[in-house]
Amino acid sequence: MNVKKQEVLDLLWNYPYKIGHWVGFTDLTELHNEWLRSFLYADADQTLLAHRGSYKTTDLSLFLAIHAAIQPNENVIFFRKTDDDVTEVLNQSQKILGTGVMQQIVRTLYGTELELLKSNNSEIHTNLCTSTRGVSQVLGLGIGTSITGKHADIVVTDDIVNLKDRISRAERERTKIQYMELQNIKNRTGRFINTGTPWHKEDAISIMPNVKRYDCYSTGLIARDKLEQLRQSMSDSLFVANYELKHIADKDAMFKEPQFTKKTELIYGGRMHIDAAYDGADGTACTIFNKLKDGRIIGFGKRWDRHVDDCIAEIGVHHRNLRAGSISCEKNADKGYLAKELRKLGYQTNSYSESMNKFVKISTYLRKNWKNILWLEDTDPEYINEILDYNEHAEHDDSPDSAASLLRILERKNGINTELTGGI
Repeated sequence: MNVKKQEVLDLLWNYPYKIGHWVGFTDLTELHNEWLRSFLYADADQTLLAHRGSYKTTDLSLFLAIHAAIQPNENVIFFRKTDDDVTEVLNQSQKILGTGVMQQIVRTLYGTELELLKSNNSEIHTNLCTSTRGVSQVLGLGIGTSITGKHADIVVTDDIVNLKDRISRAERERTKIQYMELQNIKNRTGRFINTGTPWHKEDAISIMPNVKRYDCYSTGLIARDKLEQLRQSMSDSLFVANYELKHIADKDAMFKEPQFTKKTELIYGGRMHIDAAYDGADGTACTIFNKLKDGRIIGFGKRWDRHVDDCIAEIGVHHRNLRAGSISCEKNADKGYLAKELRKLGYQTNSYSESMNKFVKISTYLRKNWKNILWLEDTDPEYINEILDYNEHAEHDDSPDSAASLLRILERKNGINTELTGGI
């Protein structure tokens, strides 16, 4: 064996993360080298939980590219939550394979040029593969895609658990079933690589094997002052899940286990409420509720970290698609500005002055009605998450405030909407 080939083999075995440095990922550390070597060479199933911003997905994109070069006859099926999520990672792996570094490695190892025979949003296949199985070296799929007839030497899952799994029991069960079905596609001598973030004590990560956790304090990748900035920019549960890899105990939570429905038509004719943000840290939230004769309340919510003026167009889309009627908004902060703008756009709008303590309002109206609300499945997970996080000292309360305000309006009007309008 010539010296150059041995040097490349030594590099690939001992320091594969240096390839990441050479293709532009200069923030990768020896910790990432440890992860990458595990992805490339471990024999057993593994689950890597690492905080957001830890470059674990970057490491995976390097793994997919390097593995295609050094084990060209082993195939990998790569799963993320949706097909669109897959595209991002596969495109990055394809770019890595197209770099001069990878071309030189292949030339040294095999004496040939590296060619991408398939290179699209869901597949990677090179001229290095000599297997007659007829499958691509890397196939990327959303976790809900049919896997009938598929088999893999390595099954990789990345972030198949997300915020939706925290707020919806149905989503948690769906993801767990999908993950368990993946056991059937792993070849007899194959293995699993799982990476992600835990969101709920009963989510799919709870059934994954050989878990190793790397929180924001142990990796040293984020400075303490930056961590404090991140902590202040999001809810406690988001920070704890994304950076400390833990769950906040919900035994004393005011709101738990939201219920969902797919029956969009049940919300038609409901009322809308907008909790507007202008300046500062608050967000804009809109809520639609329709109270049915049997006491059920069909709900939809959406939240933005933006000025209300920048949300009006999207609010209009939701208003139209869900056939909502009149819109209510308070006029304390803006002296009636938002109501006036909405009327210009053709909405039937009711403005009011708010005098009730926010915590009392939320703990009275939203808490009382919580078990009767069925949220549309298209409801914004961030909106629901803000409600689940709510307590008297919560920094962000726009979503529960909007929901409680609208429930109070419905109660005072006996839930009857007499002011339907087409809007824009």
